[in-house]
Amino acid sequence: MATNIGIMDSAYFVGRSEILSWINSTLQLNLSKVEAACSGAVHCQLLDAAHQGIVPMHKVNFDAKNEYDMIQNYKVLQDVFNKLKITKHIEVSKLVKGRPLDNLEFMQWMKKYCDSVNSGLHHNYNPVERREVCKGGRETTKKSAQSQTSVKASATSRPHSSHNARRNDVSTAVNSTNQAPKATSTTKSSAYDEQITQLKLSVDSLEKERDFYFVKLRDIEILCQTPEIEHSPVVAAIQKILYATDDDGTAVVEAQAMISGEQKEAERLSPIAEVSEEKSCSETRKRKNIVDLEFDVAGITNLSPRQRLSDISDVHCSESPLTTC
Repeated sequence: MATNIGIMDSAYFVGRSEILSWINSTLQLNLSKVEAACSGAVHCQLLDAAHQGIVPMHKVNFDAKNEYDMIQNYKVLQDVFNKLKITKHIEVSKLVKGRPLDNLEFMQWMKKYCDSVNSGLHHNYNPVERREVCKGGRETTKKSAQSQTSVKASATSRPHSSHNARRNDVSTAVNSTNQAPKATSTTKSSAYDEQITQLKLSVDSLEKERDFYFVKLRDIEILCQTPEIEHSPVVAAIQKILYATDDDGTAVVEAQAMISGEQKEAERLSPIAEVSEEKSCSETRKRKNIVDLEFDVAGITNLSPRQRLSDISDVHCSESPLTTC
């Protein structure tokens, strides 16, 4: 049984038409938009159909028009979730506003869950009878029945009108000329409604994506304000990018320069660098002494034997204070 479903699950790729068909066939309603179920009453009855009798339908209000009444329906739904140990989070504040994308995603989850219960089969469930005890339930059933009757009547009237048209060519010509603009306007209106719905879905998707990245940036900002790291050069560079008002890319360059300059300064003041510098100076002095010694040896080698004896005698005379030369 699925309670938490990932965003990439196949359930979230079910189309609006399939969702509406499922709702209308299960509850014997005639909804034309998914967001028309934003009051929460439909969700309660769908769960009642999946787990028959578990929802206190007398507390459900199908006539909820304001957010207060809608929230009461969602409270009933949440209580049933708690009984069934369903951990799905209900975003009531978004659903009651009737936003198409949020309502579609939640209804997609509802379909996935209800299908996982008894394979989606609702044996001996009478949605009309269960809806009778709800506030506004009878009116909702009547509206659905009237709309379904009007649809059937329009469908049956088309063959009848075509039969009359064959009997009277003149009346057919007049009626067709009068009805053609109406049919065209109806088609255009349906196309415009579809475009508006798609635009609403796009706007909702963009707003959700914007909110997602805003929360991420806010978390980074809070992390940068941690006392242990707030004075770090890396944190300063991150804040430079976060608070930049220009979008020309200079903030990234300046942040990189801050980090590079701090690294160079750290290398200059590093005790390891000072030790290595002293070591190199010591090695240079050693090399110089070796070169001087080699030079002295080479100079002695080039002297003549008489000069060498003279130098040795000078050394012997200088070593003993009692010896006179």
